[in-house]
Amino acid sequence: MTLRLTEEEMRYMSLFERMTDAVVRDCIEHDDTVVFVVDSGEMGKAIGKGGANIDRVRRSIDREVEVVEFSDDEAEFVANAFQPAAIEEVEVVDENGGKVAYVDVDDTDKGLAIGKEGENIAKAKELARRHYEFDDIVLS
Repeated sequence: MTLRLTEEEMRYMSLFERMTDAVVRDCIEHDDTVVFVVDSGEMGKAIGKGGANIDRVRRSIDREVEVVEFSDDEAEFVANAFQPAAIEEVEVVDENGGKVAYVDVDDTDKGLAIGKEGENIAKAKELARRHYEFDDIVLS
């Protein structure tokens, strides 16, 4: 699957890689936030000691920054997209010719998983669609 990136997103990816030394797979602009998808095992580099790298990138682009760790396992990737919400299980189901992820979220973290005005679930849906061609994500 080919990912489409805007010029701005490509610039953000290049800047993020230069500032953190983490390998970036994807970048999306979601509302006032730039979300970076980094290779598996690169979260430590991306975040930096005490969040220093994220803070530096945030100041440089003057926007909120989030980082999601990529996984070759589609269910794990969906769970990663909801961090820091506590995800108990992700079940991937083929429904009506499309792929749906049923995400079991700890009751205390449902609000966090959904986000203000649904922004977190919308971000997770967009990432899941871009990387694994999911049609929908349903929280339970």
